[in-house]
Amino acid sequence: MGSIPEIQKPHAICIPYPAQGHINPMMKLAKLLHFRGFHISFVNNHYNHKRLLRSRGPSSLDGLPDFRFYSIDDGLPPSDAEATQSIPALCESVPKHSLEPFCELITRLNGLDVPPVTCIISDGCMSFTLQAADRFGLPEVLFWTPSTCGVLAYTRYRDLVQKGYVPLKEMNDITNGYLETSLDWIPEMKNIRLKDFPSFIRTTDINDVMLNYLMTESEAIPRGLAIILNTFDALEHDSVKPLLAMNPNIFTIGPLHMMQQYVHDERLKHIGSNLWKEDVSCINWLDTKKPGSVVYVNFGSITVMTKEQLIEFGWGLAYSKKDFLWITRPDIVGGDKAMMPPEFVEETSGRGMVTSWCPQEEVIKHPSIGVFLTHNGWNSTIESISNGVPMICWPFFAEQQTNCRYCCVEWGIGMEIDTNVKREEVEAQVKEMMDGEKGRIMKNNALKWKKKAEEAVTIGGSSCFNFEKLVNDILLRK
Repeated sequence: MGSIPEIQKPHAICIPYPAQGHINPMMKLAKLLHFRGFHISFVNNHYNHKRLLRSRGPSSLDGLPDFRFYSIDDGLPPSDAEATQSIPALCESVPKHSLEPFCELITRLNGLDVPPVTCIISDGCMSFTLQAADRFGLPEVLFWTPSTCGVLAYTRYRDLVQKGYVPLKEMNDITNGYLETSLDWIPEMKNIRLKDFPSFIRTTDINDVMLNYLMTESEAIPRGLAIILNTFDALEHDSVKPLLAMNPNIFTIGPLHMMQQYVHDERLKHIGSNLWKEDVSCINWLDTKKPGSVVYVNFGSITVMTKEQLIEFGWGLAYSKKDFLWITRPDIVGGDKAMMPPEFVEETSGRGMVTSWCPQEEVIKHPSIGVFLTHNGWNSTIESISNGVPMICWPFFAEQQTNCRYCCVEWGIGMEIDTNVKREEVEAQVKEMMDGEKGRIMKNNALKWKKKAEEAVTIGGSSCFNFEKLVNDILLRK
């Protein structure tokens, strides 16, 4: 089959929500589409565009003639911080300030020496882009990057408000047992408790920015020409089903990091999306460890904790006497450098490695990893599932609470740690996961899910089939 002449190529604009956990899966999707013959324009906000240049080097966004990077204004004051921007501030500012810059970019792209724009692939949490799609008469597909169970939970926010469960009467409701309330009127989420809903319901303010933002964004699901989800049918078909009532064109095409096996283009290797510099020396360190002997600890790109919580995790790991690789961002403790006491460093020398950011996909699939202590962000969770690694779950915010619930209750691959973390509990759970009977059962369950993930991404598997259908029936449909 001859290659498509450049000017006739389909041209997709890919625009992620401006946070690391959204940029990564959008980048993977963009690479798949590029490999299928699309010209790609990848659009970040100015702030993350600059961070990518800093973390990955000044030539990292030169792209390719047919894979290019652009950035637009998000309306927030400029900053050079090495941290994720305030999520509520972004949610308030982006819908107000990014539409016109986005439309100007589309006009500019259509005037450049590239194929005219043929479709928009927007993050599900950037529904303002639907107005741009209308203005230019372009098809738009919404890519929801969280878990499907998490998306489903967001679509129930409006019901929670209308039935009077949310907002909370007082902030004490977070700690007094109210969140344990079980809801029996959501048939597709059996015995779900308020505490298992994405954390933005934990407010006493009916006008709370995040509560309202997610109601608005999830109610835009019917307006996308199609919805893309980074999951696979075997894992989440029960959560996909009710969403089909909102939009009949739903495509599960994950795990996207496994779908990358079909991208045979060396030139794309240097295009990455990590906003922090990666320390690859941890892979050599893992090479020296026995199979299944290391606890991998990473709380993702947004989680912040108190100094006390950090210290409890640290001593729990130390007392477990297990080897561990602990990824801790410079900004993980709000306002403070994350520092463990010298006694901890001494106690764990030789069996603990602490570093700032790592190539996570390589780490999780390393044979030495036995368990993942995680915040349950969806990228981390699905990478763990597809590598057969069970989890110790400490959800922080958004739909991480929902992911935790599904890992521990529905999928049988996780144990939850109390928000108010104690070193004894960390020690006990690490030992149970690495050496105990419960740990053995969860490891077996995780390996079963790994097999199902592998089946989904083989040629003819559900995710491969859905990806081809998405391209041919939706994105290339005249």
